[in-house]
Parts: sequence; C-alpha cells; structure tokens
Amino acid sequence: MKSPEFSYLKAQTMADVFSALKTHGDAAQLLAGGQSLLAMLNLRMANPSILIDISGLDSLKGIQQNGNVIRIGALTTHHEIDSSHIVKEHIPLLAQAVPYVAHLAIRNKGTIGGSLALGDPAAEYPAVALALNATLIIQSAKGERRVKASEFFISLYRTAVQADEILIGVEFPIAKPNQRFVFSELARRKGDYAMAGMALALSLEGQTIQDVALAFMAMDDKPILAPRAMKALTGQSINSQTISQAQAALDEDLQPAGDLSANAATKKHLSRVLLSRALIQAGATHV
Repeated sequence: MKSPEFSYLKAQTMADVFSALKTHGDAAQLLAGGQSLLAMLNLRMANPSILIDISGLDSLKGIQQNGNVIRIGALTTHHEIDSSHIVKEHIPLLAQAVPYVAHLAIRNKGTIGGSLALGDPAAEYPAVALALNATLIIQSAKGERRVKASEFFISLYRTAVQADEILIGVEFPIAKPNQRFVFSELARRKGDYAMAGMALALSLEGQTIQDVALAFMAMDDKPILAPRAMKALTGQSINSQTISQAQAALDEDLQPAGDLSANAATKKHLSRVLLSRALIQAGATHV
C-alpha cells in the first residue's frame, strides 16, 4: 500500500514545531527517524494531514551526564546509543537492549524518542524505561514537564504526550555498583517483534535482593511491571526455590492476550523462562 496524502514541514526551530502543532492539533504527526511512522503510513494505520519533520533539531540530540542521571536527547539514534561508552558504563540495561531493536539499517535511523513516544508495548525501550524508573521530558510552548515512565505509558500507542507537546528527552539514573541488569526477549527471528521480553533491574546486599524491578513487554497494551513477582523476590537470595516462587507469582501478574506471534499460554510460559534465565544470570549464587 501507499501512504495517504499529507503536507510536509521541515522544522528549523522548536518554535516552528509548536506553531505547527497549535495550527494543526491532532491532525499533525511528528517525524523523527521515521522507522515506525513510515510503515504505519504505508499500512494506513496513521493518516495525518501534515508531517512535522524534527530531524534537524540538534538541540534534541546527544547523550550527556547531568549529576546522577544520563540525559539522552529524543533524536539520538539507536546506533548512537549502542556506540556510546557513557551508556555502556552507566546504563547497562539500555546497552543490553539496543541490539534487540529491529535490524542494523533501522538502528541507524530510528530514535529513542520515536520509540518511547510511539509506546509500542512490544518495543524494547519502553520496558527499559519502566524497569529503570526513567524520567521522560516533555515540552510545549508553555515550558517543560517531567513524567515518570510508570505514568508515561497509558495504553496501546498512547502516552502522556499531548497534542501540543513533544518528547524532547529521557533521563536514566546512573547504575549503582550493587545493581545487576538483564535484558532478554524471545522472537521467531532476530529483529522481529518479541513474543515475550523482559527487563530486570535488581540491587543485591550480599546475597540478598534488596530492590527489584521486572518490566515485561508484549504482554499487555503497554509495558508492565510484575509486582507480585517483585514482592516474591525482595528480601530473598537467588536460588531454585526463590525462582520457582517468583514464577508462580508471575503467573498472577501477567494476563496476556494472544496475538499473531504466540497465544496467551505460550506468552506466559516464555515469560517464566525469561525470568528464570535472567535471575540465574544476575544471581549471586549458583542455582
């Protein structure tokens, strides 16, 4: 199929963006890397009257450390994140997730802001942002506001970004020495959308789990945490019994609907497998 007709604006400044959003409202669509949007246009899943191309706004690019957080501009590409020593050192969970994002050609053009703003429940970055309690930075003509990842993803392709706003960046907390991170997903072929995926972040005090976040993708209409499994792990050491208890709790956390990639029972089984593998990898003891 071919995309519907639309007008095009190459934004030179943020003022251009806000002016166009004010004029066109919900009929406008922001274009960053275009790796998801162009496909949606061709499938007629999106029908904007105008595309506002923000790819030339250098102020929305780059990776930098600000105190105890790493700020990544919305237009930073997957490849730039994958190549960043700052990300590898300070946001290891994000570094682990990047190679799972589609294919190399897409990683060269696609952006972190585009992925987060789209809010695809099967995408990698939303799950990472949720597991790390990242802060999403949103701007309008009135100024900036900050939204935690737990409140940013609302439902299928719906986020906290309003029609007159733009996601300009995301802040991730710098990893602490006692933290362990694992990202993993299962797909039919490398680069395909995940049948199931998870992002794990936990803190260890000796052999004991102090804090843990389990974020799952491709399980609901948005990335979700697994609070019962997290509770089952907190205060425990990592061993076969603890893993079994966490898996049993996970069955209560996840109520996936089947899709073209896998039915609901398969998704729950794969999630249990991913959880076990991740805990073994992160564990302080042999299981």
